[in-house]
Amino acid sequence: MAWVFAVTALLLVALVLAVLYRPLGDYMAWVFTSERHWRIERLCYRLAGVDPERQQSWRTYLRSIIAFSLAGLVLLYVMLRLQHLLPYSLGLPPMSSDLAFNTAASFVGNTNWQSYSPEQTVGYVAQMAGLAVQNFVSAAVSMAVAIALIRGIASRGGRSGLGNFWVDLVRANLRILLPISIVAAVLLLAGGVIQNFSGFTNVESVAGVTQAIPGGPVASQESIKMLGTNGGGFFNANSAHPFENPTPWTNMLQVLLLLLIPFTMPRTLGTMVGNQRAGYALLATMAVLFILVYASLTAFEFAGSGSAPQLAGGAMEGKEQRFGIVGSTLFATATTGTTGGAVNSMHGSYTAFGGLMLMFDMMLGEVAPGGAGSGVYTLLILMVIAVFLTALLLGRSPVYLGKRLGVRELKIVSIAILVMPTLAIGSIAMSFAIPSVKAEIVSSMGNDGSHGLSEVFYAFISAAINNGSAFAGLSANTPLLNIMLGVVILLGRFIPIVLVLALAGSLSMQGKAESTLELPLHRPQFVGLLVGLIVFIAVPMFVPILLVGPFAEGFIR
Repeated sequence: MAWVFAVTALLLVALVLAVLYRPLGDYMAWVFTSERHWRIERLCYRLAGVDPERQQSWRTYLRSIIAFSLAGLVLLYVMLRLQHLLPYSLGLPPMSSDLAFNTAASFVGNTNWQSYSPEQTVGYVAQMAGLAVQNFVSAAVSMAVAIALIRGIASRGGRSGLGNFWVDLVRANLRILLPISIVAAVLLLAGGVIQNFSGFTNVESVAGVTQAIPGGPVASQESIKMLGTNGGGFFNANSAHPFENPTPWTNMLQVLLLLLIPFTMPRTLGTMVGNQRAGYALLATMAVLFILVYASLTAFEFAGSGSAPQLAGGAMEGKEQRFGIVGSTLFATATTGTTGGAVNSMHGSYTAFGGLMLMFDMMLGEVAPGGAGSGVYTLLILMVIAVFLTALLLGRSPVYLGKRLGVRELKIVSIAILVMPTLAIGSIAMSFAIPSVKAEIVSSMGNDGSHGLSEVFYAFISAAINNGSAFAGLSANTPLLNIMLGVVILLGRFIPIVLVLALAGSLSMQGKAESTLELPLHRPQFVGLLVGLIVFIAVPMFVPILLVGPFAEGFIR
């Protein structure tokens, strides 16, 4: 019966996404290709001094992203440092300099790693005008980068223009993220998610203890947090908090919001390049990897060993009773498979092999299905490698959607796939190799042994891949960890963006080349090859750490 429920939940999510796949995917393609600007958009361009008709090269597009993100980083940092001077600060003090840097880097980097308890640290204005704004614009930046790469592939005239970043940014927010998030916020309100400015309400519990119950504008931020695959919770318990995620159906709605844009962007790709089979190949790859992780994670949690899990019907430690194992594993698969980072259960309390699957989901590179925009452009990078290897096997020239893949393109994607593992493994190596750093890391670990190592590794891989979830046993709010994780987040965010735009620029300069591949790139054989390649690239680099982390914890009791 438990597996019937697990399959039913998955099929329900799949059905809703299938219904929305074509209309939303085509709508997003129209948004980014329409030549007509709305009046409010023209006002934004005029205020910003932007010419919306001007095409940008990949270097100009990149400079615009860097300038915009840097401005957002500085403004958010200043706001957090001065939040005690803002209205509705709730009497909360300013953030320390290292925590403010970490938080600003995290939200600008679409990661939303939180080294603090939000309801006890951030006031309402800082939440709404600072963190929530970055939830919108950081997601829009990811979408803009994906669209720029798709334009580079779709270009047939040898022109170097990739569109205009400022137009893509404004349209992504005003035409996609804002309307959907408003509808989602209303639905969350109907489901019991709170939306108020009540501050802290003191109540006396049945035990006679006075408790301060926090309120806040939660529903409005919860919707964009999930839709933009951001993940930062309004409360420290995140989506496990009953004010943030009160019922099983709001839990399913949040899962759908996480997966909505990533799973429909392959349709946008297919529409913009004029080849829907290419979009279906990406979609199938995402779906296969998602199902693989979900099924394995759920099986490990159902099979949790020990008397307590057997009596509870599975490993219920750290999970909300109102969601159960299936509601928790489905949410966890969605949040680690995207750049979501939101949690409705304690990932550190999962079984050893369940925790391994959560790490594996992030190690895949956030392609199952990945973030809003970042999933598609990461998968396209891996697609380039897969096409090149297929061409070598067949003795043909590597061509993908009319673009010849040469030395320059292979160099770019080869560097791109090394960014995340280099940052994650390099960070953990430095953490334990330098005595002064090791001392602070060890003092921050909530557990020793294999599980403690898993906590540290999970934190760095989460930061490097811009996920933002945590095992939560690691007390990361220290000056060293705040700075280290903030730097890793920024490097993990912007180095891949540089490489993706460089790839887009290289492809946009080409004319159309005819494919000589004998294996159609939309067939199950190629999808299987791509899935195998992704796993082969992701896993081996991390095996040594996994052996002394979750594997050791799972086999040695």
